[in-house]
Amino acid sequence: MRFLIVSHTPHFRSEGGLVGWGPTVREIDRLAELFDEVVHLAPLLPGPAPASSLPYRSERVRVRTVRASGGDGWPAKLGIVRAWPEYAAAVWRELKRADAVQVRCPANISLLASLLLAFAKRPARRWIKYAGNWAPEGRESWSYAFQRRWLRGTLHRAAVTVNGNWSGQPGHVHSFLNPCLTAEEAAGARDMVRQKQLGEPVRLLYVGRLERPKGVERCIGILERLVQRRIPAEMDLVGDGPERSAFVRMANWRGLRDQVHFHGWLPRTALAPLYAKAHFTLFPATSSEGWPKVLSEGMAYGAVPLAGSVSSIPQYLEEFQTGRAHPPLNLDEFVSSIAWYLAHPSEWERESANGMAAAGRFTYDHYVERVRALLDIAGKPHPGQALDAAAPLRS
Repeated sequence: MRFLIVSHTPHFRSEGGLVGWGPTVREIDRLAELFDEVVHLAPLLPGPAPASSLPYRSERVRVRTVRASGGDGWPAKLGIVRAWPEYAAAVWRELKRADAVQVRCPANISLLASLLLAFAKRPARRWIKYAGNWAPEGRESWSYAFQRRWLRGTLHRAAVTVNGNWSGQPGHVHSFLNPCLTAEEAAGARDMVRQKQLGEPVRLLYVGRLERPKGVERCIGILERLVQRRIPAEMDLVGDGPERSAFVRMANWRGLRDQVHFHGWLPRTALAPLYAKAHFTLFPATSSEGWPKVLSEGMAYGAVPLAGSVSSIPQYLEEFQTGRAHPPLNLDEFVSSIAWYLAHPSEWERESANGMAAAGRFTYDHYVERVRALLDIAGKPHPGQALDAAAPLRS
């Protein structure tokens, strides 16, 4: 069985071949277990690959590249229009050869692919994965709004997966957790933190791109307020981005040179000890997140998540009975939560244990079985039934 994936995941040429965004590559490597061949149609970018990139390990995965497009400003937007004929030809050609398809939204090439599904006769098994905020508040780009409106309908004849459970969710739209851990990694994380306790200095951890919409400036502000309240604390910032130097200067100006540690991008083996030391994972983002994988990874190591109350984050934290979601601009609420946990360490231990238990739902093994059931449903006339099937997919 041939599985087609259409996404905007950036790929780069390296000495060993093509590499792509690490978390997506890991996921696709595991999805390849269900198929004879996986074709990933995605853009190829110029320049050196970022440190977050990984090569595919599965020999069943083949990358079909197209030119990259998009960006800020009218010239970049016109570039999208010029690229669409190439995208349409590539998507249409691969759809005719596929037995199942996944379209990863929101993105420009994914919008086009989801529209083409309305006219394509095959494949029967269709899955559109919407990774963004399914119910955003406030203004957003017209393309994101249009994609969600299109996916709520059924002309594409696909099963749609989203983060969270939402009022009025159509029958073909399924709530779905996305993976980030192998079963071995989850077990190893539990072993690393068996004796973990909350104490001083409080260890805070942020993992992701270093940019303002993700909340990095607010992370530094939270640490500053803790220090002002004479609560000993330190913070590790893992990731990179064009604003990194500005954040380094900001931490220094605020007298936090010794409390803030910038690590850049780290491989999983180097990141694991930081997760293991962390008492809290911070993610005070205002951007349109679905469910940040870093929260799941932190939970596996007993780090209690403190995140912005956007998208599905409040729902899942309540369901998992761990952590808190606050308005991302209200830094005092984050600080008050940390102070409360310090005053109630048994509650922190309980929620830390709850998070570790919930992290098992984010393993690739769990994910692959749910995908098996989903694509069996997507091949039937009415994709809105419950996800209780686990029939083999290979024909």
